[in-house]
Formats: sequence, structure tokens, C-alpha cells
Amino acid sequence: MTQTTPKGFRLHIGLFGRRNVGKSSLLNAITRQQVSIVSETAGTTTDPVEKPMELLPLGPVLFIDTAGIDDIGALGEKRVAQTQKVFERTDLGIIVTDGIWGPFEQKIRERLQNESIPVIAVLNKSDLKPLDSSVVQNVKQDRIAFVQTAATQNKGILELRQAILESAPADFLENPVIVSDIVGPGQTAVLVIPIDKEAPKGRLILPQVQVIRDLLEGNAACVVVKESELSHAFDNLRTPPRLVVTDSQAFLKVAADTPADVWMTSFSILYARLKGDLITQTIGAMAVEHLKPGDSILVAEACSHHPIGEDIGRIKIPQWLSQCIGGKLSFTTVQGRDFPADVTPFKLVIHCGACMWNRRQMLSRILQCRKAGVPITNYGLVIAYSLGIFERALQPFPAALEAYRQAKENAGHA
Repeated sequence: MTQTTPKGFRLHIGLFGRRNVGKSSLLNAITRQQVSIVSETAGTTTDPVEKPMELLPLGPVLFIDTAGIDDIGALGEKRVAQTQKVFERTDLGIIVTDGIWGPFEQKIRERLQNESIPVIAVLNKSDLKPLDSSVVQNVKQDRIAFVQTAATQNKGILELRQAILESAPADFLENPVIVSDIVGPGQTAVLVIPIDKEAPKGRLILPQVQVIRDLLEGNAACVVVKESELSHAFDNLRTPPRLVVTDSQAFLKVAADTPADVWMTSFSILYARLKGDLITQTIGAMAVEHLKPGDSILVAEACSHHPIGEDIGRIKIPQWLSQCIGGKLSFTTVQGRDFPADVTPFKLVIHCGACMWNRRQMLSRILQCRKAGVPITNYGLVIAYSLGIFERALQPFPAALEAYRQAKENAGHA
């Protein structure tokens, strides 16, 4: 992978700590660039600052410098709120301190460890004052790795890089698989990609490109067609494909044109498995059965785009769901990181595939919904459910299909 690796496939490393402990200096030293503004004035960093880089031999990472967790005042509170959001997408947390290990550091450590995020403690500014042995003892008691640095002198940076390599989550070290494990080497997948008003002119969207690359890396073949050409593709293939993957908005036509003995699913459902929790989101789609006209639904998009007349999240999904339940629902749409802190007013959360995000951030939203007792699903799953082709769309995923059937059986006995 190179510097063009999408954010979603990068290890997200968050730098947290009080104001003026040297977080920005540390980031500049690690990246060997003046990424963040450095000043002796406390509170210089306001919004989170991101820097992608290659951290060999680990690979592509994204460092996120944050505002001081102890910021004060009206603006300070807003900065702290932005810092809190960074926890949701952090795969590995670095707590930076200037030699003090007090309540602020403990709260950061608890937040990270409670969410099973690996932690490194960096005792910075070691060139300015001797290390307090009690601080080292506290860090060791918390069973987290620690490194001494003097960021402005570039001291301890190599040791910090090594600590990052040793602390990286084990699952990140494995190459993410999107669909090649389902198709298998030597087999064929047919990808159905509509060319409509929302299709970017002259290129494919990220999930489509990533699925093609994943199939190639898995030594599988792929045939790419528009929905109008799917039946011709079957006629031209000597043997049936292992799998058909479609854009969710073409589900009905693709289901009609795909032989019953050929597996079929959507790009969005593949990304529910890759970026989220497929079983949880599968069960979440079943909430459609209990929706009533007037219920509030939250539609969440990971990225921002200018919607058009046939927008899938704002127009098509509301239409399909309203037809499914026989009445109008109340929809609220949010984009990017503008996710409500309280989701309890909603009967269902419908999320996009989060192709631009890392898995950590998507799992944070799923966990938030689970704690609030609000079901969450994704675009492809809710579309398949509302169109009556749910089980067929889940055929490539035996565990999710079995979980759905078991939940359905349990609901029948209730």
C-alpha cells in the first residue's frame, strides 16, 4: 500500500493528553514534518489534525493530533468535544504527558482500555526535568507500554515507533478481505454496477474498485456489467459464477436475472461485514417488522456528498420502507461525524457501508446504538429486507443467515 491508501484501511493512531504536553511536537517528530503548529501557548491545537504516512514495516497509518483534554472556557469545551469524537475512530491510543500522571491521564487510559483499544504512554519533555519514579510505577500498574521522549530533540522517537509496531492490534496486521474468501481462487464473481446520475463520471466508486482489487488478489476472476447486461453475461459464461454482487438499488432486477442456485448479495452488505458487525446489523434489519407510520428513522452517511433527486438514502430507502410498512415514516439524515449523542428517539438507525471509514469508528456507532437499545442496520440489508429478498442476499454469509433464521424462529415463539 502507498500514500494513496484510503483512510478506512489505515491504522488510526490518536494522540491524547493535556494542553502543552507536546502532542503536536511529538507528531511532527514522528512524521518528520511540520504537520501541527507548535507553540508554548496552551491550546494551540484546536481541531483534530490528521496525517497519513507509511510506518514500515507496519504499513499505512493515520496519526490524529487532538486538542488538550483539559481545555477550558466555551471554546475549550467545544475543542474537548471534538477530541472525544476521535476516540470513536482510534485503533491505538497514545497518551502524552510531560511527567504528570493524574486524573486527566487516568480518564483517557480508562476510556481507551474500556473499549479494548491498545494504549501507549509517552513521557515527553524528558530533557527538561528528571523522570518521576512514581509516574513510571503508575504506568506499570496500568500494564501499558511507556516510552520516554524529548520530541523537540527527536529523542525516543525510534523507541516510540517500535512501541507502536508492538502494540498494533493483531487483526490490523492481516490484510482485510472483502469478498475473495467467498468466491475462492479460480472462481468468478459478476459485479453489477449501474451507471446512473450518482455514478461519478469517468470512474468507479471506492467499494467497487476495492472489491475488484480484492478479487484479483484472491486469484479470482470478475466480470463487470450494468444491470441491463447481466442476463447476457450469464449467457456468455461457460460456467455459472460463484457470486453476483450488485449495487443495492438494482437488487430487484438483479435478483430476477440471477439463477436461484447462484449466490447474490450487494456491495453494501459486503461492507457491513468488512467495516461493521454483520450479524448485529442483520438482526437490526428485522426491526422493519415493528415499524409503524410516523416512527422516526435515522439515516447516517459516513461521507458528505451533494444529494440528487434519486438519492438512495434520502429518496429510495424512504420510499421502499414506506411501501413495506404501508405508511409514511419520519426520516432524519446526518452526514460525516454529525451523529447524535442520543439515538433513543429513533426506532431504527440505517447506516451506509462506511467505505471511507476504519472499522473502529463503525463499531463505535454500533456499540452506541446497542447501549441505547436502538437497532442498527445498513443500506443493503434494509433494502433487501424491505424488498422481500433478505434470505437470498444473506446466502453467502452462513452465520448471519442462521442468526436471522434463529431470531425469526424465536420471535415466532414469543
